[in-house]
Amino acid sequence: MTDTTFASRPPQEGADDTVQPFAVSALDVRGRVVRLGPALDAILDRHAYPKPVSQLLGEAVALTCLLGSSLKFDGRFILQTRTDGPVSMLVVDYQTPDRIRACATFDRAAVETMTAEGRASTVALLGRGHLAMTVDQGADMNRYQGVVALDGATLEEVAHAYFAQSEQIPTRVRLAVAEMLTREPGQPPRHAWRAGGILVQFLPESQDRIRQRDLAPGDAPDASGRPDEFSDDDAWVEARSLVETVEDLELIDPALSSERLLFRLFHERGVRVFETQPVQDRCRCTRDAVTGMLDQFSAEEIADMTVDGEIVVTCEFCNTRYHYDPTALKNYAGTAEA
Repeated sequence: MTDTTFASRPPQEGADDTVQPFAVSALDVRGRVVRLGPALDAILDRHAYPKPVSQLLGEAVALTCLLGSSLKFDGRFILQTRTDGPVSMLVVDYQTPDRIRACATFDRAAVETMTAEGRASTVALLGRGHLAMTVDQGADMNRYQGVVALDGATLEEVAHAYFAQSEQIPTRVRLAVAEMLTREPGQPPRHAWRAGGILVQFLPESQDRIRQRDLAPGDAPDASGRPDEFSDDDAWVEARSLVETVEDLELIDPALSSERLLFRLFHERGVRVFETQPVQDRCRCTRDAVTGMLDQFSAEEIADMTVDGEIVVTCEFCNTRYHYDPTALKNYAGTAEA
Protein backbone atom coordinates (compact mmCIF):
# COMPACT_ATOMS: atom_id res chain seq x y z
CA MET A 1 0.00 0.00 0.00
CA THR A 2 1.29 3.41 -0.91
CA ASP A 3 0.74 6.41 1.33
CA THR A 4 0.80 9.80 -0.35
CA THR A 5 0.07 13.29 0.93
CA PHE A 6 -1.11 16.15 -1.20
CA ALA A 7 1.71 18.23 0.24
CA SER A 8 4.29 16.06 -1.52
CA ARG A 9 2.37 15.50 -4.74
CA PRO A 10 -0.13 17.75 -6.53
CA PRO A 11 -3.51 16.23 -7.30
CA GLN A 12 -3.39 14.14 -10.47
CA GLU A 13 -6.08 13.44 -13.01
CA GLY A 14 -7.93 10.40 -11.74
CA ALA A 15 -9.05 7.33 -13.60
CA ASP A 16 -12.56 5.97 -13.95
CA ASP A 17 -13.58 2.62 -12.46
CA THR A 18 -11.46 3.02 -9.35
CA VAL A 19 -11.87 3.18 -5.61
CA GLN A 20 -9.65 5.71 -3.79
CA PRO A 21 -9.07 4.98 -0.08
CA PHE A 22 -8.13 7.94 2.11
CA ALA A 23 -7.63 9.00 5.71
CA VAL A 24 -7.81 12.27 7.61
CA SER A 25 -5.87 11.63 10.80
CA ALA A 26 -6.69 15.01 12.35
CA LEU A 27 -10.39 14.08 12.31
CA ASP A 28 -9.97 10.35 13.03
CA VAL A 29 -11.78 9.42 9.85
CA ARG A 30 -11.12 7.03 7.00
CA GLY A 31 -13.05 6.54 3.82
CA ARG A 32 -13.21 5.76 0.13
CA VAL A 33 -14.23 7.53 -3.06
CA VAL A 34 -15.53 5.54 -6.03
CA ARG A 35 -15.60 6.79 -9.63
CA LEU A 36 -17.43 4.61 -12.18
CA GLY A 37 -17.50 5.16 -15.94
CA PRO A 38 -17.12 2.47 -18.63
CA ALA A 39 -17.69 -0.43 -16.21
CA LEU A 40 -21.04 0.93 -15.04
CA ASP A 41 -22.02 1.98 -18.55
CA ALA A 42 -21.39 -1.56 -19.81
CA ILE A 43 -23.51 -3.08 -17.04
CA LEU A 44 -26.45 -0.79 -17.69
CA ASP A 45 -26.16 -0.66 -21.48
CA ARG A 46 -26.39 -4.43 -21.99
CA HIS A 47 -29.73 -4.54 -20.19
CA ALA A 48 -31.28 -1.40 -21.74
CA TYR A 49 -33.12 -0.63 -18.51
CA PRO A 50 -35.49 2.35 -18.33
CA LYS A 51 -33.62 5.45 -17.16
CA PRO A 52 -35.02 5.47 -13.58
CA VAL A 53 -34.06 1.79 -13.13
CA SER A 54 -30.56 2.45 -14.47
CA GLN A 55 -30.14 5.36 -12.07
CA LEU A 56 -31.25 3.27 -9.12
CA LEU A 57 -29.06 0.31 -10.01
CA GLY A 58 -26.14 2.70 -10.60
CA GLU A 59 -26.49 3.97 -7.04
CA ALA A 60 -26.53 0.40 -5.76
CA VAL A 61 -23.38 -0.43 -7.75
CA ALA A 62 -21.54 2.63 -6.40
CA LEU A 63 -22.57 1.79 -2.83
CA THR A 64 -21.51 -1.84 -3.23
CA CYS A 65 -18.09 -0.79 -4.56
CA LEU A 66 -17.58 1.49 -1.56
CA LEU A 67 -18.40 -1.32 0.84
CA GLY A 68 -17.03 -4.37 -0.97
CA SER A 69 -13.65 -2.78 -1.64
CA SER A 70 -13.02 -2.70 2.11
CA LEU A 71 -12.82 -6.51 2.36
CA LYS A 72 -9.36 -7.65 3.41
CA PHE A 73 -9.78 -11.28 2.29
CA ASP A 74 -10.83 -13.23 -0.80
CA GLY A 75 -14.60 -13.19 -0.78
CA ARG A 76 -17.76 -11.52 -1.98
CA PHE A 77 -19.94 -8.63 -0.85
CA ILE A 78 -23.53 -8.89 -2.05
CA LEU A 79 -26.14 -6.13 -1.86
CA GLN A 80 -29.72 -7.21 -2.51
CA THR A 81 -33.11 -5.54 -2.17
CA ARG A 82 -36.52 -7.23 -2.07
CA THR A 83 -39.49 -4.89 -2.07
CA ASP A 84 -43.10 -4.49 -3.17
CA GLY A 85 -42.28 -1.55 -5.45
CA PRO A 86 -42.02 -1.45 -9.26
CA VAL A 87 -38.31 -2.29 -8.90
CA SER A 88 -38.81 -5.44 -6.87
CA MET A 89 -35.19 -6.54 -6.70
CA LEU A 90 -31.68 -5.17 -7.11
CA VAL A 91 -28.66 -7.47 -6.88
CA VAL A 92 -25.06 -6.27 -6.93
CA ASP A 93 -22.24 -8.78 -6.48
CA TYR A 94 -18.69 -7.57 -5.71
CA GLN A 95 -15.97 -10.21 -5.76
CA THR A 96 -12.55 -9.28 -4.43
CA PRO A 97 -10.32 -7.82 -5.49
CA ASP A 98 -12.11 -5.91 -8.26
CA ARG A 99 -15.00 -7.69 -10.02
CA ILE A 100 -18.51 -6.23 -10.08
CA ARG A 101 -21.78 -7.41 -11.64
CA ALA A 102 -25.37 -6.27 -11.18
CA CYS A 103 -28.94 -6.71 -12.36
CA ALA A 104 -32.47 -5.53 -11.59
CA THR A 105 -35.95 -7.05 -11.65
CA PHE A 106 -38.77 -4.61 -12.35
CA ASP A 107 -42.28 -4.08 -13.71
CA ARG A 108 -41.66 -2.21 -16.97
CA ALA A 109 -45.22 -0.97 -17.39
CA ALA A 110 -45.35 0.37 -13.83
CA VAL A 111 -41.97 2.10 -14.19
CA GLU A 112 -43.00 3.71 -17.48
CA THR A 113 -46.25 4.94 -15.96
CA MET A 114 -44.48 6.43 -12.94
CA THR A 115 -41.90 8.07 -15.20
CA ALA A 116 -44.55 9.64 -17.40
CA GLU A 117 -46.32 10.98 -14.30
CA GLY A 118 -43.08 12.32 -12.77
CA ARG A 119 -43.27 9.97 -9.78
CA ALA A 120 -40.21 7.78 -10.43
CA SER A 121 -38.28 8.68 -7.27
CA THR A 122 -36.03 6.20 -5.47
CA VAL A 123 -38.52 5.80 -2.64
CA ALA A 124 -41.46 5.24 -5.02
CA LEU A 125 -39.56 2.76 -7.19
CA LEU A 126 -38.40 0.65 -4.27
CA GLY A 127 -41.56 0.73 -2.16
CA ARG A 128 -41.54 -1.19 1.11
CA GLY A 129 -39.23 -4.07 1.87
CA HIS A 130 -35.68 -4.66 3.00
CA LEU A 131 -32.08 -4.46 1.91
CA ALA A 132 -29.61 -7.19 2.80
CA MET A 133 -25.83 -6.84 2.77
CA THR A 134 -23.99 -10.16 2.81
CA VAL A 135 -20.31 -10.89 3.31
CA ASP A 136 -19.34 -14.30 1.92
CA GLN A 137 -15.90 -15.43 3.04
CA GLY A 138 -15.89 -18.52 0.86
CA ALA A 139 -16.27 -22.25 1.41
CA ASP A 140 -16.25 -23.56 4.98
CA MET A 141 -16.69 -20.04 6.38
CA ASN A 142 -19.78 -18.50 7.93
CA ARG A 143 -21.64 -15.80 6.05
CA TYR A 144 -22.35 -12.49 7.74
CA GLN A 145 -25.55 -10.67 6.83
CA GLY A 146 -27.05 -7.37 7.92
CA VAL A 147 -30.65 -6.49 7.05
CA VAL A 148 -32.25 -3.04 7.17
CA ALA A 149 -35.70 -1.76 6.29
CA LEU A 150 -36.34 0.05 3.02
CA ASP A 151 -39.61 1.68 4.00
CA GLY A 152 -39.52 5.19 2.57
CA ALA A 153 -35.74 5.54 2.51
CA THR A 154 -33.08 6.24 -0.10
CA LEU A 155 -30.04 4.00 -0.51
CA GLU A 156 -27.91 6.64 1.23
CA GLU A 157 -30.24 6.62 4.25
CA VAL A 158 -30.33 2.83 4.30
CA ALA A 159 -26.53 2.70 4.29
CA HIS A 160 -26.48 4.96 7.35
CA ALA A 161 -29.02 2.73 9.10
CA TYR A 162 -27.01 -0.37 8.23
CA PHE A 163 -23.81 0.94 9.77
CA ALA A 164 -25.59 2.32 12.83
CA GLN A 165 -27.35 -0.98 13.49
CA SER A 166 -25.08 -3.74 12.20
CA GLU A 167 -21.62 -2.19 12.49
CA GLN A 168 -22.23 0.61 15.01
CA ILE A 169 -19.74 2.81 13.18
CA PRO A 170 -20.53 6.50 12.57
CA THR A 171 -20.76 6.65 8.77
CA ARG A 172 -21.77 9.14 6.11
CA VAL A 173 -22.37 8.25 2.44
CA ARG A 174 -23.05 10.36 -0.66
CA LEU A 175 -24.02 8.80 -4.00
CA ALA A 176 -24.66 10.25 -7.46
CA VAL A 177 -25.55 8.79 -10.87
CA ALA A 178 -26.07 10.54 -14.20
CA GLU A 179 -26.26 9.88 -17.92
CA MET A 180 -23.76 12.03 -19.82
CA LEU A 181 -23.32 12.77 -23.51
CA THR A 182 -19.97 11.61 -24.89
CA ARG A 183 -18.41 11.86 -28.33
CA GLU A 184 -15.48 9.84 -29.69
CA PRO A 185 -13.50 11.22 -32.65
CA GLY A 186 -15.22 10.25 -35.87
CA GLN A 187 -18.17 8.69 -34.06
CA PRO A 188 -21.71 9.98 -33.42
CA PRO A 189 -22.47 11.20 -29.89
CA ARG A 190 -23.79 8.67 -27.41
CA HIS A 191 -25.09 8.67 -23.89
CA ALA A 192 -22.95 7.03 -21.23
CA TRP A 193 -23.65 6.34 -17.57
CA ARG A 194 -21.41 7.57 -14.77
CA ALA A 195 -21.61 7.22 -11.01
CA GLY A 196 -19.66 8.32 -7.99
CA GLY A 197 -19.75 8.05 -4.27
CA ILE A 198 -17.92 8.93 -1.10
CA LEU A 199 -17.99 7.14 2.23
CA VAL A 200 -16.43 8.48 5.44
CA GLN A 201 -16.28 6.70 8.81
CA PHE A 202 -15.35 7.92 12.26
CA LEU A 203 -12.76 5.51 13.69
CA PRO A 204 -11.02 7.16 16.67
CA GLU A 205 -8.32 5.21 18.46
CA SER A 206 -9.82 6.21 21.79
CA GLN A 207 -13.22 4.55 22.27
CA ASP A 208 -14.06 7.13 24.92
CA ARG A 209 -14.55 9.64 22.14
CA ILE A 210 -17.58 7.79 20.76
CA ARG A 211 -20.64 8.77 22.76
CA GLN A 212 -23.20 6.63 20.99
CA ARG A 213 -26.85 6.46 21.89
CA ASP A 214 -28.45 3.07 22.53
CA LEU A 215 -29.68 1.30 19.42
CA ALA A 216 -32.90 -0.64 19.12
CA PRO A 217 -32.37 -4.41 19.01
CA GLY A 218 -32.91 -6.36 15.81
CA ASP A 219 -31.58 -6.21 12.26
CA ALA A 220 -34.22 -3.92 10.76
CA PRO A 221 -34.39 -0.54 12.48
CA ASP A 222 -36.66 2.21 11.25
CA ALA A 223 -34.69 3.71 8.36
CA SER A 224 -36.72 6.89 8.57
CA GLY A 225 -34.94 7.84 11.80
CA ARG A 226 -31.57 9.53 12.11
CA PRO A 227 -29.21 6.60 12.74
CA ASP A 228 -26.12 8.61 11.79
CA GLU A 229 -26.53 11.04 14.67
CA PHE A 230 -24.99 8.90 17.37
CA SER A 231 -21.87 10.95 18.03
CA ASP A 232 -21.46 14.59 18.97
CA ASP A 233 -17.66 14.49 18.77
CA ASP A 234 -16.47 17.74 17.16
CA ALA A 235 -14.17 15.91 14.76
CA TRP A 236 -16.96 13.68 13.47
CA VAL A 237 -19.39 16.58 13.18
CA GLU A 238 -16.83 18.44 11.05
CA ALA A 239 -16.05 15.46 8.82
CA ARG A 240 -19.69 14.59 8.33
CA SER A 241 -20.60 18.20 7.57
CA LEU A 242 -17.86 18.46 4.94
CA VAL A 243 -19.03 15.30 3.17
CA GLU A 244 -22.60 16.62 3.17
CA THR A 245 -21.43 19.59 1.11
CA VAL A 246 -20.38 17.34 -1.79
CA GLU A 247 -22.55 17.99 -4.83
CA ASP A 248 -23.66 15.34 -7.32
CA LEU A 249 -21.65 16.94 -10.12
CA GLU A 250 -18.46 16.67 -8.09
CA LEU A 251 -18.93 12.91 -7.78
CA ILE A 252 -19.53 12.26 -11.49
CA ASP A 253 -17.48 14.99 -13.21
CA PRO A 254 -14.83 13.18 -15.34
CA ALA A 255 -12.62 16.27 -15.13
CA LEU A 256 -12.50 16.16 -11.32
CA SER A 257 -10.33 13.38 -9.94
CA SER A 258 -10.92 11.65 -6.62
CA GLU A 259 -7.73 13.19 -5.25
CA ARG A 260 -8.76 16.69 -6.21
CA LEU A 261 -12.18 16.20 -4.64
CA LEU A 262 -10.58 15.04 -1.40
CA PHE A 263 -8.19 17.99 -1.50
CA ARG A 264 -11.17 20.35 -1.80
CA LEU A 265 -12.83 18.78 1.22
CA PHE A 266 -9.99 18.15 3.65
CA HIS A 267 -6.92 20.16 2.62
CA GLU A 268 -7.06 22.25 5.80
CA ARG A 269 -6.84 19.09 7.91
CA GLY A 270 -4.32 17.15 5.84
CA VAL A 271 -5.70 14.21 3.86
CA ARG A 272 -3.71 11.11 2.93
CA VAL A 273 -4.56 8.99 -0.10
CA PHE A 274 -3.61 5.35 -0.54
CA GLU A 275 -3.17 3.08 -3.54
CA THR A 276 -6.24 3.08 -5.78
CA GLN A 277 -8.21 -0.12 -6.32
CA PRO A 278 -9.54 -0.94 -9.80
CA VAL A 279 -13.13 -1.95 -10.53
CA GLN A 280 -14.04 -4.02 -13.57
CA ASP A 281 -17.28 -5.22 -15.11
CA ARG A 282 -16.78 -8.97 -15.06
CA CYS A 283 -19.35 -11.69 -14.47
CA ARG A 284 -18.69 -14.91 -12.57
CA CYS A 285 -20.65 -17.16 -14.92
CA THR A 286 -18.83 -19.78 -17.06
CA ARG A 287 -19.94 -22.59 -19.33
CA ASP A 288 -18.47 -25.15 -16.92
CA ALA A 289 -20.46 -23.67 -14.03
CA VAL A 290 -23.70 -23.69 -16.03
CA THR A 291 -23.04 -27.25 -17.20
CA GLY A 292 -22.52 -28.33 -13.61
CA MET A 293 -25.84 -26.75 -12.67
CA LEU A 294 -27.70 -28.49 -15.50
CA ASP A 295 -26.19 -31.82 -14.53
CA GLN A 296 -28.06 -31.56 -11.22
CA PHE A 297 -31.47 -31.71 -12.94
CA SER A 298 -33.41 -34.92 -13.51
CA ALA A 299 -34.30 -36.32 -16.93
CA GLU A 300 -37.87 -35.00 -16.54
CA GLU A 301 -36.63 -31.52 -15.69
CA ILE A 302 -34.24 -31.57 -18.64
CA ALA A 303 -37.12 -32.50 -20.92
CA ASP A 304 -39.21 -29.62 -19.56
CA MET A 305 -36.37 -27.16 -20.22
CA THR A 306 -35.80 -28.35 -23.81
CA VAL A 307 -37.31 -26.10 -26.49
CA ASP A 308 -36.88 -26.83 -30.20
CA GLY A 309 -34.23 -29.43 -29.43
CA GLU A 310 -32.00 -27.30 -27.22
CA ILE A 311 -31.67 -25.77 -23.77
CA VAL A 312 -30.79 -22.09 -23.54
CA VAL A 313 -29.57 -20.63 -20.24
CA THR A 314 -29.26 -16.83 -19.96
CA CYS A 315 -27.17 -15.23 -17.21
CA GLU A 316 -29.28 -12.58 -15.49
CA PHE A 317 -26.19 -10.48 -14.80
CA CYS A 318 -24.31 -10.33 -18.11
CA ASN A 319 -26.97 -11.56 -20.55
CA THR A 320 -24.64 -14.26 -21.89
CA ARG A 321 -26.66 -17.06 -23.50
CA TYR A 322 -25.43 -20.65 -23.17
CA HIS A 323 -26.81 -23.16 -25.71
CA TYR A 324 -26.86 -26.87 -24.90
CA ASP A 325 -27.71 -30.06 -26.71
CA PRO A 326 -29.77 -31.87 -24.04
CA THR A 327 -28.49 -35.26 -25.24
CA ALA A 328 -25.01 -34.26 -24.02
CA LEU A 329 -26.14 -33.72 -20.44
CA LYS A 330 -25.41 -36.37 -17.82
CA ASN A 331 -29.01 -37.07 -16.87
CA TYR A 332 -30.61 -36.89 -20.32
CA ALA A 333 -33.32 -39.51 -20.97
CA GLY A 334 -33.07 -40.92 -17.46
CA THR A 335 -29.42 -41.92 -17.70
CA ALA A 336 -28.55 -40.42 -14.32
CA GLU A 337 -25.95 -42.32 -12.37
CA ALA A 338 -27.28 -44.26 -9.44
